[in-house]
This record gives sequence, C-alpha cells and structure tokens, in this order.
Amino acid sequence: MLVAVAVAGLVAGVAGLSIAVVAHNRVNQVVEECGEMLRRQLQVASGEVDERALRDLAIVHYDALKEMSGHRSFSLAVLNAVGDGVVLSSINGRTETRTYAKAVQGGHPVEMLSPEENQVLRAARLGKGPIVSMDDPLPDFGDRASTARA
Repeated sequence: MLVAVAVAGLVAGVAGLSIAVVAHNRVNQVVEECGEMLRRQLQVASGEVDERALRDLAIVHYDALKEMSGHRSFSLAVLNAVGDGVVLSSINGRTETRTYAKAVQGGHPVEMLSPEENQVLRAARLGKGPIVSMDDPLPDFGDRASTARA
C-alpha cells in the first residue's frame, strides 16, 4: 500500500514538472512575440514607417480538401503598419475553386478565420513572411485571435 502511494506521488510529481516546463516554454514564446509586436509598433509611433503603406505580408500553402497533393490551396495576409488589411484565401479542389476575402482591422479579424488564415495573419503581424508553414511554431493564443470583434 505504501509503495503504491509513493509511486502515485512520483508519477504526479513528474506530471506536474512536465506541465511546468511546457508552461514555461509557452510563456517565453508569448514574451518574445509581445516584444516583437511592441518593437514594430514603436517603429510606427516614431514615424520610421508610413502607417498606411502595405508592409506585412505572409502566405501559407496547404491542402485544404485533403484530396489532392501539392498544397494548392493558400491563404495570404496583406496588412499595413497599423494592422489594417485583408486575408485572402483560395481553396482549390479538383473540380472547383473558392476564394474568400476577409477584412482585418487593427490586427484583428472582422470575421472568423480558419486555422490557416489565423496562422498567416499572426505571421504577417510578426513580420515572419512571406512564406510560412502551418508547422511554424507561432503560438496560438486561443479563440480571441480567431473570432470576430464585437
């Protein structure tokens, strides 16, 4: 009985330590991203860049319909320095293509975004473009970034 309690305590301790390491890494990612966003916003505030000029661009290619190889579908974010712009997506299948344009204001989507659109928007805002992969380690901050503004 005592051995079982000791083993359970050990397992719980190792699990807790693992969670702490993951949380620590996540916090470091968030701090780095916030620092990068502040640096880019200071450039705008100091007048170093024209806030109306398009400067942030990113594109991600993917296989949206899981039916054809080659990652023919794509999402493209084009934004100015204050985060206003558009996310364009082209979903390409064997028999049809659909194109979507979604507005972005102040770095936030006006409409809900797909995971691919959310990834390309974050990459553009961080200056990580032009070519981004869905495997790139951009942190996901939950539903706030992918939902429409109220």
